[in-house]
Amino acid sequence: MGVPRHLEVWKMGTVNYLNALRVQEKLVSDRKANKISDTLLSLQHPPTYTLGKRRTDHNLLVSESELKNMGAELHCTQRGGDITYHGPHQAVLYPIISLRHLGIGARAYVEKLELTMIELASLYGVKAYAGRKGETGVWVGQRKIGAIGVRIQSGITSHGLAFNIDPDLSYYKHIIPCGISDKEVTSLRKEANLELPSEQVIHEQLISCFAGQFGFNSNLLDKKNLSFSEMLQLYG
Repeated sequence: MGVPRHLEVWKMGTVNYLNALRVQEKLVSDRKANKISDTLLSLQHPPTYTLGKRRTDHNLLVSESELKNMGAELHCTQRGGDITYHGPHQAVLYPIISLRHLGIGARAYVEKLELTMIELASLYGVKAYAGRKGETGVWVGQRKIGAIGVRIQSGITSHGLAFNIDPDLSYYKHIIPCGISDKEVTSLRKEANLELPSEQVIHEQLISCFAGQFGFNSNLLDKKNLSFSEMLQLYG
């Protein structure tokens, strides 16, 4: 029987994208140096569009000035994947974990992120599945419900997954989501044929699904409710 794995979970509420990126960069550095244990950030963002390292600007269908008028931000990142949207009522997980300690590679890591969201959807009677080659993320029929974009540096992960609980789907009209033009985007609210609990409950369920997929003992989850400013005071 293996040694139980410890996971520290930071529940951060709504965090500006650049602030979340700053936190991730600090934690990745600390995890590389073994100053911290595996850590999971649970949060959501204000309306934000992000581009992956391939810089597929052609999949953004409006100008940056139009985005500003909509109250949305645009940021370029070093993660994999294409353009995507983050916003309110979407559950985001950013794992800062050591794949070497887990004994898995990049492909298995992405597959476990997909299974995390598939398991969450199944709790509400929604049959989701992993995308085909070139269609990373999680789908319900021909509709995407969960996106994945990761970065791995020296075996340490950052960025992660975004699961649509009930975001304003009109924001997706301004991009070609993940570079796939012939598919729609959906949400748990649209697909589930039952009343959803509070978003806080769904965020907790997503954390539990993640912990189960990666073999973290639920009794060893160290959950902290941290705002960005509190995080800076403790770890800045």
